[in-house]
Amino acid sequence: QRLKAAVHYTVGCLCQEVEEDKDVQFSKQSIAAISEITFRQCEIFAKDLEMFARHAKRTTVNTEDVKLLARRSNSLLKYITQKSEELASSNVEQKEKKKKKSSAAKGERTPGEQEADGTENEDSNMA
Repeated sequence: QRLKAAVHYTVGCLCQEVEEDKDVQFSKQSIAAISEITFRQCEIFAKDLEMFARHAKRTTVNTEDVKLLARRSNSLLKYITQKSEELASSNVEQKEKKKKKSSAAKGERTPGEQEADGTENEDSNMA
């Protein structure tokens, strides 16, 4: 019920924005109908996503499942793919930062620093 109420509230806010933007009016019945359709469609999406994951013998829905769900809307698929790539690259950056912080906290050197030390030692041995 709370989720349904949240959907109804969000649809109402969106309709209000459209009213201001396009100078049109939405009746309470039309907002309620849009809310109901939206909620039912979300339920269908959730079941589809669950089935896609189950078909792949997984228990967790991932981005590939969402892309499969959005395949009929080229613009939505493009947007989801772009956001997915942005998230993936930001996750890689965060992991690298954590790795550097943890190695610095332990007093360890990164492979690049170790290599630089190795070349310095070789230079001093040659002298």
